[in-house]
Amino acid sequence: MELKQKIAEDLLSIQAVFFRPDEPFTWASGIKSPVYCDNRLTLTAPQVRNDVEEGLAELIRTYYPEAEVLMGTSTAGIAHAAITAHLMGLPMGYVRSGSKDHGRKNQIEGKLEKGQKVVVVEDLISTGGSVIEVVKVLREAGADVLGIVSIFTYGMKKGLQRLEEADVTNHSLTDFDCVAEVAAKTGYIKESDVRRLIAFRNNPSDESWIGANQ
Repeated sequence: MELKQKIAEDLLSIQAVFFRPDEPFTWASGIKSPVYCDNRLTLTAPQVRNDVEEGLAELIRTYYPEAEVLMGTSTAGIAHAAITAHLMGLPMGYVRSGSKDHGRKNQIEGKLEKGQKVVVVEDLISTGGSVIEVVKVLREAGADVLGIVSIFTYGMKKGLQRLEEADVTNHSLTDFDCVAEVAAKTGYIKESDVRRLIAFRNNPSDESWIGANQ
């Protein structure tokens, strides 16, 4: 089975990705969303966790074979970076959302030398703002950021544009479209819901999908 579909099935099986198109969730930004994603649940499901971490290692070996260090995003990417680094025999660290206000006031935790080839490990990418900030911090510290690996991406236009502008590449284990298709095939949602989900993905600020014919 293709890795993208396998991970999609895994995430749905533990409700790490949860679809509710008829009763939308409200994001902190106020945007109404038909989907809620919590990849932290993968950590409490050993078989899914194994699939995810082995999958991330496979992505890194395939797309970033020169990787020397893995850096997790704070906080959701830390555990995935640690487990994947363990599988690959690589050092890891993580980047805080801001510098500590005590001690050495580090924002980057773990040893990082200038010029080292780094891959950023993220759990979820929507608009891309947080992971791009991590890339920026690492570059300012002298790291050679090869790119990003993540578990799930929405594939939103804004996120794709931001990644391109930051000149950084992301490779995800699975994406919004694939998970929606798998959900429809397994009867989790209706086939007609897929169009509504894609409409949301294409333009999250347009809520017309909520009242679309089902």
